[in-house]
Amino acid sequence: MTLKAAIGYAQALNGREAGLQATHHALNNLGSATPRMGLVIASHQYQARDVINGVTSLLGDTPLIGLSSPAGFSHRGLHPNTVIVALMNGDFQLETHWMPGFAQSGRSTGAQLASQLAAKEDASAVLFFADGFNGDADQLCAALPAGIPLAGALSSGDLHTGHSYQMAGSQSGNGALAAAILRGPLRVGIGYAHGWNPVGSHFRVTRSRGFWLRTLDGRPASETYAQLFGHPPREWAFPPLSHLARLYPLGIEQGDQLLVRAPIRVEADGSFRMNAPVRDGAEAYLLVGNRESCERAAQQAAQQALQALNGAKPVFALVLVDIAWDMLLKSHPGSEIAALQDILGKDVPLAGAYTLGQIAPSKESAPPQLLNQHIVVAAFAAPE
Repeated sequence: MTLKAAIGYAQALNGREAGLQATHHALNNLGSATPRMGLVIASHQYQARDVINGVTSLLGDTPLIGLSSPAGFSHRGLHPNTVIVALMNGDFQLETHWMPGFAQSGRSTGAQLASQLAAKEDASAVLFFADGFNGDADQLCAALPAGIPLAGALSSGDLHTGHSYQMAGSQSGNGALAAAILRGPLRVGIGYAHGWNPVGSHFRVTRSRGFWLRTLDGRPASETYAQLFGHPPREWAFPPLSHLARLYPLGIEQGDQLLVRAPIRVEADGSFRMNAPVRDGAEAYLLVGNRESCERAAQQAAQQALQALNGAKPVFALVLVDIAWDMLLKSHPGSEIAALQDILGKDVPLAGAYTLGQIAPSKESAPPQLLNQHIVVAAFAAPE
């Protein structure tokens, strides 16, 4: 089986025109091949419905899945305020599913997706995007089966308003989960890693309610960070510090591992709004990232993805990166792309998005896991 992929991207005054131009660019790069799937990464500044209308005006009923992101990237670099369209052709099938109830119940949405997978014995991989500001992705992961190549992300967008969107087929909106089940002869290798490490500061989570981490060592979380970083606690409730807090996540003790959990923002009362609950009494360590460790993590994730392909050459890679990488690498934009290309090769088309969380298979026979601060690489190849 031959497998071919192509990328297009465009900026325009509105989402329809940007989607149409990006799709036209991708179709030109695909040549005479007929696309079997489309992947859309769109700036949250465009309206989702407009983007879909522009893309489908050229692709017709080609199955689509997509998400919003503050910025996207390809093998050609970063693309802010852009629509990116990736197309793939091959002897496989893709079916999309729109599940609008994710914000109300991550568990029931996960069970719904699991039942769809159970009915597809020849499923070779799953891609899905869920709302990053609303919904419990931990519960979603717990309801999903182990053992299938799976890559997911929590879509990001406007950090001030908490607006993001997801797309599947002709449907779009927020608070939802968009899923794509790939069937037939297709190989997908998945790798993931992160570049954040503990720096010695240690805390106990003394009060946490749902998605809100209220206190560390008995004090509002913002007071703890104010003491560490020197800015008054009140300033952490306002931009830019309210969002830059994501650069300094917590490593939560979980057995002999540190589970990375990062704030979406700091609230007016000094609490951290997370997108995964953190239990009371947990031991936590301050984590700090740097460019060199993130570049190594990107290479490690790419190497894992290639190893999972067992020697097959990738023809396309989907890259899902935490939004903290975009913040951290502002002075070296695109350095993670170069690190990926050192491993995958410069000729492999890439499409990537900055996200509020990443979902990847567990290393053991356990349900998938929700990650923060990670880079996930899903490499696609034809079977031998």
